[in-house]
Amino acid sequence: MVEKLDKIFSPKTVAVIGASNNPGSVGYALMKNLIASGYTGIIYPVNIKQKSVLGVRCYPEVGQIPDEIDLAVIATPAATVPGLVHACGEAGVGGLLILSAGFKEVGEEGNRMAAEMLEIAQSYGMRIVGPNCLGLINPRLRLNASFANRMALPGNIAFISQSGALCTAILDWAADQNVGFSHFISIGSMIDVGFHDLIDYFGNDSRTSCILIYMESMTNARQFMSAARAFARTKPIIVLKAGRSDEGSKVAMSHTGTLAGNDASFDAAFKRAGILRVERISQMFNLAQALSMQKRPRGKRLAIVTNAGGPGVLATDYLMAHGGELAQFTSTTFGRLNEILPPTWSHRDPVDVLGDASPERYREAIKACLADPNVDGLLTIFTPQAITRPEAVAEELLALAKKTNKTMLAAWLGEQDVEEARDILEAGGIPNYRYPESAVDSFLKMYQYAENIKLLTETPATIPHQFTPDTDAARAMLDDIIDEGRYALTENEAKALMRSYQIPVLDTRLVHSPEEAGKVAAELGFPVVMKIVSPDIQHKTDVGGVQLNITSASLAERTFNHIMDSARAAKPEADLVGVLIEPMVGRRYELLIGSKKDPIFGPVIVFGMGGVAVEVFKDLHMGLPPLNMNLAQRIIEETKIYKLLQGYRGMPGVDIPSIQFLLYKFAYLVMDFPEIAEIDINPFVVDENGGVVLDAKVILDKETAGKDVAPYSHLIIRPYPKEYITSYTLQDGREAVLRPIRPEDEPMEEEMFTKFSEQTQYFRFFEFIPQVTHSMLIRFTQIDYDREMAIIAELEEDGRKVMAGVARIVADITRNSAEFAIVIADPWQGQGLGNRMTDYILEIAAKMQIKTVYANILKQNVKMVHILKKRGFRITSKDFETCYAEAEVASEMVLSPQ
Repeated sequence: MVEKLDKIFSPKTVAVIGASNNPGSVGYALMKNLIASGYTGIIYPVNIKQKSVLGVRCYPEVGQIPDEIDLAVIATPAATVPGLVHACGEAGVGGLLILSAGFKEVGEEGNRMAAEMLEIAQSYGMRIVGPNCLGLINPRLRLNASFANRMALPGNIAFISQSGALCTAILDWAADQNVGFSHFISIGSMIDVGFHDLIDYFGNDSRTSCILIYMESMTNARQFMSAARAFARTKPIIVLKAGRSDEGSKVAMSHTGTLAGNDASFDAAFKRAGILRVERISQMFNLAQALSMQKRPRGKRLAIVTNAGGPGVLATDYLMAHGGELAQFTSTTFGRLNEILPPTWSHRDPVDVLGDASPERYREAIKACLADPNVDGLLTIFTPQAITRPEAVAEELLALAKKTNKTMLAAWLGEQDVEEARDILEAGGIPNYRYPESAVDSFLKMYQYAENIKLLTETPATIPHQFTPDTDAARAMLDDIIDEGRYALTENEAKALMRSYQIPVLDTRLVHSPEEAGKVAAELGFPVVMKIVSPDIQHKTDVGGVQLNITSASLAERTFNHIMDSARAAKPEADLVGVLIEPMVGRRYELLIGSKKDPIFGPVIVFGMGGVAVEVFKDLHMGLPPLNMNLAQRIIEETKIYKLLQGYRGMPGVDIPSIQFLLYKFAYLVMDFPEIAEIDINPFVVDENGGVVLDAKVILDKETAGKDVAPYSHLIIRPYPKEYITSYTLQDGREAVLRPIRPEDEPMEEEMFTKFSEQTQYFRFFEFIPQVTHSMLIRFTQIDYDREMAIIAELEEDGRKVMAGVARIVADITRNSAEFAIVIADPWQGQGLGNRMTDYILEIAAKMQIKTVYANILKQNVKMVHILKKRGFRITSKDFETCYAEAEVASEMVLSPQ
């Protein structure tokens, strides 16, 4: 795919279909831009009615051009485009950029033509950008294949936009702000090339350091998340997502459905992928500039040095209102500041060095703040005054920036008086802002990005104990309910579902008569709670269907009649199954744990403060499955109730790891059953003695229930592929478990490295690695199972689990081919593991629909060469030291017997 997209974004030849001499046409603007921009390639206008366009010879058809065309730009009426796509395919065109409108945005006929165009393009192996787009710009090639009215400046930002009109405004703004681009692309309706393709492409582009996206809608969410997670750790991805309305919540049936809106799902998805979301265009470019110029802050404690009190106060207000912290200086720092500053300085952060501050006073104050261990970043604010020298202060700031690893930002307020100083700062790598709030905003967003990446690169804690849900029982119950034509579970059914996934519920009994109610209540022990059970009543309190503190058998009998009568009066058509009785339990805190199936992102998990006022307080945070213990912890700690759960003002805290584990198990429930549309556990009551579900609701998805759905196809992140867990008996009789690698395996992999001889390490990595780092290990253990697979051999030795080897395939961005690698630690070599693990990873490659597997091998590694030859790999020499092995998975793979 890289080569196909290269044809579009870095073409050597461009055909302009619909080129025109009419100054009012898109074809004219396009040709004019291509010529005026100084494009280094060759331009071929195509128009059956013209001999030449703007002085360039014109061809009647693309097939008559006597050259190989990399990119064809189509700017003709919509009805003509499918035929032109076919003509381009016949002519061997590399890729298409379709500017024409009138497709998906106009209804059924437009959708039909779009589908036809895509089918034709795919049959010829062409990719399409567009239709209904402004075009694209590659400043490095001086290529302006758009009808925008100006050229982009060269730089290292890739900008991708769904809005063509916004592109023109941003080009104008970027020229004024001296912001440059590696690529500038309007992608329009995205019938083919989408966000995920472009993230993959620019993620691998050495000339791009940051990817900016203006997004209005999303398709292919799973592919988008896969691409973003692959590159966000090393290349910032910043998204301005328009449209924060939440129409979907209006039809939701549960608290979770009402509260978990679609826009909040975007927030959860972006955070999970390591993407930074911004609200304004200025934020997008400010942040891109700051991340490219400065180190990421390690914390959110900001020191502010200013020569004017007012701007310092504004910066402080913004910092505190958006979750930041002022630096708390040490006594050493205060002592130093007292030495160098006048007695009337502010004596706190912000540090007001006063209006008459010289460059030297600024320098010493900043130097003292940077030396303080409680400072994570520093903002210098400068206001022009008659006795101040803005350029000299800027030079002092640059000199200090070279000696620190802390984030440094600047706000030189004003325009003409500070213009030269701003140029000095930005040339030296210190971002400068016109307003102090903008600088603080960039600092906090940089910190957020650092935290997002930290979350992506943490080694997760292991789960507290083995978790084996009874999926068969849960499946049987849901199938029975669906067979009855019901899509809402009763409370006792919902709790039985929770019980199947080891989520703690009370001893709950369903009764059908007053006499039975009195007897069961006595058996459970007083006091008890009694609730109506009906698939037609979701909010039981609204119909008088919940009664608390029942203290005797006779009261239980009377309450049974009261509940049934109240429910029948409120809902005459409801099917009243009976009354549920359970012990009355009190716990200090009420939590909500829920899930809603989002139309784009699939199930989204919601956690926060529960109870009857959940929609009033809205103290909730969301995350996407699958979860591990660390991801669960992040969801919990983003809520306000987390402070109470930790223990507050003498009250004991709850067992936080048990809540993390509860979310982990809950995530598996919504992953294993795609027919679940919504779940509410509200409340889950908890204190230092543990927690239990008091009420639960489950709504099924009518579109999915009772239908065959591919496992986990409703998720946008592939969960741990437990279907690939198997076993193998070594030649000496020891048993090994072969299974996919997990992030939690990092300590085992680190230990395995210590078992490598220099030769083993050299054969695997082509070099000696003196010390394995955390960043290397997370790359090996935290993988996207949609893109790659790593199978480890796990054995037990002296009561400990150890990793004996790893076989790995890493697919390219087309998912058609994958690179293979394997290593067996020295103590377990010669036991048949190499052969078996090679066979097994190749079997998995076939299941992943990978067509070609290849490997680069040292010629000295004769055992590996032999293993691959036996399996049908073609071996060719690359150079005097290495060889290249390749095989088609489906047709050439010859696997050895197990």
